[in-house]
Amino acid sequence: MLPLERKLEILKRTDKEGKVQIEQLVEELNVSGMTIRRDLAQLEKEGKVIRTHGGAVAVNPLIPETPYQNKSMTRVNQKHLIAKYAASLIPEGAQILLDSGTTTLEIAKVIKSRDDLTIVTNDLKIAAELIESPSEIICTGGTLQRGIGSFVGPHAQDLLNQIRVDLLFMGTHAINLEKGLTAPTMEKALIKRLMADAATTTWVVADSQKFNKSSFSQVCSLEKIEGIITDAELTPEDTVRYGEITSIYTVKENEVSHG
Repeated sequence: MLPLERKLEILKRTDKEGKVQIEQLVEELNVSGMTIRRDLAQLEKEGKVIRTHGGAVAVNPLIPETPYQNKSMTRVNQKHLIAKYAASLIPEGAQILLDSGTTTLEIAKVIKSRDDLTIVTNDLKIAAELIESPSEIICTGGTLQRGIGSFVGPHAQDLLNQIRVDLLFMGTHAINLEKGLTAPTMEKALIKRLMADAATTTWVVADSQKFNKSSFSQVCSLEKIEGIITDAELTPEDTVRYGEITSIYTVKENEVSHG
């Protein structure tokens, strides 16, 4: 195989799988590890991949803001399973923050019959879901993002600066080993950081498609959170890689694995 053909094959695999491993490429392309490392170095120099320990990952475009209607119809079962496990972590009498998002909305659906909680949220649809809940419900208010349903701006910021809660369940647009958690706007990233500052413990709830991607503005590094609750479709390799930085819980029907 010619060098150009080999590099094209590497790019095809990173585009399809999101990442490649040097050992696997050595075996399947029948070349030395040194050759693959040179190929990856050149591809990184050209801005086509990002090298990692033992391989490389695809260079993904920044993830933009996704309209609520689009998010609400995708990966519904995975989000429900994530939410069920997240809800099981909420102790009696807890004060919690539910960040905006469709996975956190699923948490609201699971816990809305509880009468022992104080629930703060910056999401209009979550507030509406909890309208009949016997628990105490507090909405941050603020500037409503049309088509999204979350509140941002100075009013929301002021409220978050004034409270302290036991648990935060944070949604995220993208999760990346190097950049951590990212959001599509600086304003949204700031709200998430203020939520994390207000919480004793922060759990990120995100389906496996959010991994190895990035968005415009950094929220925080992975070291700043308690862990990530995701679905069982996260690859074993990613479970190990991310599990070296923070706790990873993968959930499927009646089963939870800690990576």
